[in-house]
Amino acid sequence: MQAGVSTASLFMRKYNEEALPLLNGLGVPCAEVFLTSFSEYGKEFGDLLASKKGDLKINSVHALNTEFEPQLFSAHPRVQTDAYAWAEKVLQAANALQAPYYTFHGTTRMKKAARTGENDDFPSMIKGFEKLTDFCTNRGVTLCLENVEWSTYNRVGVFNVLSSAIPNLRGVLDIKQARISGTPYYEYLNEMREKLAYVHISDVDTNGKIRLPGQGIFDFSELVSRLKDTDFNGALLIEVYKNDYTHERELKTACDYINEILYKQDCLTNP
Repeated sequence: MQAGVSTASLFMRKYNEEALPLLNGLGVPCAEVFLTSFSEYGKEFGDLLASKKGDLKINSVHALNTEFEPQLFSAHPRVQTDAYAWAEKVLQAANALQAPYYTFHGTTRMKKAARTGENDDFPSMIKGFEKLTDFCTNRGVTLCLENVEWSTYNRVGVFNVLSSAIPNLRGVLDIKQARISGTPYYEYLNEMREKLAYVHISDVDTNGKIRLPGQGIFDFSELVSRLKDTDFNGALLIEVYKNDYTHERELKTACDYINEILYKQDCLTNP
């Protein structure tokens, strides 16, 4: 295991082409690239980022999902075709960065009935995810479904149904989103287990405000212990918002804090 940073933590502070050299200069070993708009999708922008990342290992890419991801499951042929064209460009960026994973949200659960899952059509969902997973796999990228309170994987049980039918689908555990959903993170972890690819981490203070790891009350030692019990050996990527910390160098301090815990539990790996 190893700590890293998502460039989402620098959204509205630095553009990606500034964020990657910043993280590399701080000595952060690995990162997720949060592609923030249509202009950042594609090989050309991916090549630009690759030229600026230095020794930084790119674990994954993450798109601004509401721009096209829900439309990948549209019943309208033209809508779905256009959405797949944008997914193709995201994967081109991932390839340019040599990122093995794509952090995916999927559909949006905007209405109450959608949140409860009472209208979930799992055969249709499986068909859609099977097509998309194969699409990604054929381009050398693994699709990773993240637990997100307002999206496809908004509750425990969804991932099990989908991944049981789609062997190549992997999972992303987001500690913050588990907290928002009101479900203990370890319930999601117990569902993903050996199919967990990496983790999005953040801390929280006594007032419920998101903080960088080491600045709140979340028990990261317990998290690492639980991950270790599942034989997990991926990245723990810090994902917070721009106002959750003051100085950008704090990102490296937070990485060091996590890596020290990993070291003490004998599960810290090199980039």
